[in-house]
Amino acid sequence: MLSEAMLACGGVINRMGSIAAGTTVSDYHDTEQHRQISVSATLMHLEWLGKKFNILDCPGYTDFISEGLGALKVGDFALVVVHANHGVGVGTDAVWKYATEDGIPKMVVVNAFDKEETDFEKVLAQVREHFGERVFPLTLPVNAGPGFTQVLDVPRNEIITYADDKSGKFTEAPATGIWAEKVKQLHAQMIEFIAESDDALMEKFFSQGGLSEEEMRAGIHAAIQKQTFVPLFVTSAEKNVGVARLMDFIAKYGSSPVDRETLTAHDPDGKDVEVHLNDPDPVLYVFKTMSEAQFGELSFFRVYSGHIKFGSDLYNTSRRTTEKIGQIYLLNGKTRTTVQSLNAGDIGAVVKLKDTHTGNTLCNPRKPVMLPKVEYPSPSIHAALKGNVKGEEDKIATGLAALHHEDPTFQHMVDSELHQTIVSAQGELHLEVIAEWLRKRYNVHVELTEPRVRYRETIKGRGDSKHRHKKQTGGAGQFAEVWMKIEPKGRDTGVEFTETLSGQNVDRSFVPSVEKGVQKACEEGILAGYRVVDVRIDFYDGKMHPVDSKDIAFQIAGYFAFKESFLVAKPCLLEPIHMVEIRIPEDCMGKVMGDLSSRRGKIQGMDMDGSFQLIKAHVPAKELYRYCCTLRSLTGGRGQHSEKFDHYEEMPRDQEQKVIDEFKKHRQQPAE
Repeated sequence: MLSEAMLACGGVINRMGSIAAGTTVSDYHDTEQHRQISVSATLMHLEWLGKKFNILDCPGYTDFISEGLGALKVGDFALVVVHANHGVGVGTDAVWKYATEDGIPKMVVVNAFDKEETDFEKVLAQVREHFGERVFPLTLPVNAGPGFTQVLDVPRNEIITYADDKSGKFTEAPATGIWAEKVKQLHAQMIEFIAESDDALMEKFFSQGGLSEEEMRAGIHAAIQKQTFVPLFVTSAEKNVGVARLMDFIAKYGSSPVDRETLTAHDPDGKDVEVHLNDPDPVLYVFKTMSEAQFGELSFFRVYSGHIKFGSDLYNTSRRTTEKIGQIYLLNGKTRTTVQSLNAGDIGAVVKLKDTHTGNTLCNPRKPVMLPKVEYPSPSIHAALKGNVKGEEDKIATGLAALHHEDPTFQHMVDSELHQTIVSAQGELHLEVIAEWLRKRYNVHVELTEPRVRYRETIKGRGDSKHRHKKQTGGAGQFAEVWMKIEPKGRDTGVEFTETLSGQNVDRSFVPSVEKGVQKACEEGILAGYRVVDVRIDFYDGKMHPVDSKDIAFQIAGYFAFKESFLVAKPCLLEPIHMVEIRIPEDCMGKVMGDLSSRRGKIQGMDMDGSFQLIKAHVPAKELYRYCCTLRSLTGGRGQHSEKFDHYEEMPRDQEQKVIDEFKKHRQQPAE
């Protein structure tokens, strides 16, 4: 809604849309209008006070953090929006952290002061608790609540009264009474913060006992760049209150491409090279790709140097291919405006690049450089993708590959061991949206199911068997007898096949045949259909027939000899254990620890990270299906976790029996 109000102020739209009606410029995709949340970063632009604003409106939901990361990569500053009632969310903390890591200056907007029961002092205290005392209010709500129309403007010492027709127009009057006292006090604090950003200003501040209005205003921009103070504004975007003055401030003091005019890139040999805003050679970074029915694939990019125009030939250093630039667009949501060229610092989109994906650099073929890519977080939720109609496999594979190129935080793999396609994402909603896009765009019939777990089979004792394979049909028969001993090996040492044959009972040429049979049995599994590990096998004797013994006979005999010896050697199942790292607020410790215990989790360590607790625990993979959803529920959306395979461990008997029974039941079902 904030970007909607900005477009209305800038005259780009005649009237503001609404989220409920699905009529905002930013949320124009079906999924966004249906769910009434942003899932995709939307590019918009406007002009204000003679300056061009490129606005990238990003989803606030952490499931779609990749969109925000791409935008932060190409943005000049971050306008971090906090809801007056809800305060700082997990997504707010995340984007603040990423913006800080990227060296992007930040401003804060606390929106929705037209809602009931807003408390400015409370939300300011919370923002400062999360982001430091440098957060400084440049506007304050005068009449917060459903009739909100007035803000106190600290830099101008005025009360600004906005029209209640959503036009964003306002009138100004000097602050009086308690507001005059308040603004005087805040004005003095603001001057101190600005003086601290520059040694020369600090010297003037002490020698003059303060700064003049001109000196203060001259120092604001530098103070924001150094983040010695972080401006905070209050608004009601739905009513277009407070937005015009926010835009005035951005136009005068916000960041522009000039503030980040030099960027470190790499040449083909991996050496650092600098890309400068004024370099003549074109360098652009593709921060987002999106497939749309009307336009095909659309690549969003920022130009870092030189200029690009329709028909330019550029080199993709990431893919080592040449691309011809087609039609270039400036965007306002789904509205496209054709332009012939774009210059350094600008952001636009181009259609139908043949082999360019998110994170690629395009540049002059004679001067190849590669800009640093966004580092995306690992997925936190996994599911199996089940196709319900035969013959759609190729369409599903094409769709999955395309969706990964658009959103690198979505990953997929075909697990040949489990015979499942595993899809991984940032959260449950992210997974659902991916499945929805797959169905709609590629017209396939898929559903999300629980992925199977990679259990392993092994033994705890010794086993011995003698298996004779004899088959007589008209003509040549089959004969082989294999004597075999097996014993357990150390964890993660694999399967070891040895032979200690003596005498002439079995020709040594049949040893590889027996080993092949054993390997087949190990791959298929014996107890529950999972791979056998950590076993030493000794083929120590047997018998053969001068005519009927052959390769296939010894393969079969080896296969069954191993199965028989395995079943008498105290077989057991091993389950994968993951190392889980969990970051939660301290007040959620009890609930999260109780839940971990119910999942058979074992705490490995605990640490503090500011007001958050970090827990490390070993948890069986089986117990982690959709864990991120439970964690969000237990922590009010504030908990985050990562998980990584760590080791295999013997399963409890009751759990093991469930897996074996399931396997037997599945095996008895007739094939479809």
